[in-house]
Amino acid sequence: MTAAKTDAVRPSLRSVLSRGHLKVALVAVNLAGLSLTLLALFALRVYADHNLQLIARSISYTVEAAVVFNDDQAAGEALSLIASTEEVADAQVLNARGEVMAHWKRPEDSLLSQLEMQVARGLLSEPVSLPINHQGHEVGKVVLSGHGGSLLQFLLSGLVGIVACLVLSALTAQYFSQRMLRGIVRPLRNLAAVAHDARKERAFELRVPAAGIAELNNLGNDFNGLLDELESWQIHIQKEHQSLAHQANHDSLTGLPNRAFFEGRLSRAVRSAAALQEQVAVLFLDSDRFKDINDTFGHAAGDAVLVSVAQRVRAQIRETDLVARLGGDEFAVLLSPIQKTEDAMRIVDHIIASMDAPIALPGEETVTTSLSIGVAIFPEHASTPMALLNAADAAMYQAKRLQRGSRHIALPEGSVASD
Repeated sequence: MTAAKTDAVRPSLRSVLSRGHLKVALVAVNLAGLSLTLLALFALRVYADHNLQLIARSISYTVEAAVVFNDDQAAGEALSLIASTEEVADAQVLNARGEVMAHWKRPEDSLLSQLEMQVARGLLSEPVSLPINHQGHEVGKVVLSGHGGSLLQFLLSGLVGIVACLVLSALTAQYFSQRMLRGIVRPLRNLAAVAHDARKERAFELRVPAAGIAELNNLGNDFNGLLDELESWQIHIQKEHQSLAHQANHDSLTGLPNRAFFEGRLSRAVRSAAALQEQVAVLFLDSDRFKDINDTFGHAAGDAVLVSVAQRVRAQIRETDLVARLGGDEFAVLLSPIQKTEDAMRIVDHIIASMDAPIALPGEETVTTSLSIGVAIFPEHASTPMALLNAADAAMYQAKRLQRGSRHIALPEGSVASD
């Protein structure tokens, strides 16, 4: 059986409490009615109970010797002699092994007598069991069932009152059951619903409403406190995840995306451009004086140059474009999409011009540097992402070889470069 089927056959808390209330009420009324009836029959009940105990004790003393010597006949005679003169319906003498040594049963002569005895057996208490002791040791047992036929007419008279009380108690129990259900079941249902959503949907922002019962309200408050902690942990973990993801995909110095992030974005841009028949441009940038600045002014100055280059390049591109640091003093820009090659070249010229202003270094020094830029266009210069990036890289080296601080566009795919 699956978990869903198992849950389907389980009763709800509402039905359990409703049935429980009704059962408690019925049992209470039965007990109350029985108690009232027994109170009215106090004299007869005292006789029926205490007299049966006395009869059992008398039989125990009388058959003690017969039981000790295992004399079934003597035990039977003694039992019959006493039980026949008392209000006893059934009597047994058992030995230490629980075997019946003697048995006496009141004869049922008439139909009325039979009815009285049957009803009395059902209404009276369980048979009385009294041990037979000999020198401090239990050697047997006497078991008696009372006749109690004289109680029948009194018990019948109380039956009508008991039935009326049962009906009244059922209605009363139903009324109070509904009231209690509203106070107990509803808060528990709210708690269960919030717990289910928190487990299934990770909805840790939900909270359990206040309850009117102190214990249930405290339970809801404790559960809400747990949800507060879980929500805090979830937010903390999400921030840690975002931080780690950012660190894995970005350069720690400039804050720009790294090579892995750029290559993934480039692959998606090329696929999209191929599907929409658009153009994509890749710019490969290299700082011309970075090694000299780093050797002359130190690594802190080199870092300042890289940060400044990153800021100036990022300021010249569109929001939809991407600039990344590939490593060292090499940068790449993805222009996606572009309408024509001239649009990419115009952005390249703005980037080159942005490097004319001096860069402030630590210690109030300033330097001026330039960028050599290679340009490759998809699909004119390459048909795959990596080929497009390599074409832009080759064009950058051609620009650096011809004139530093200039730009050069890649050759069409399949062409051979000439010196």
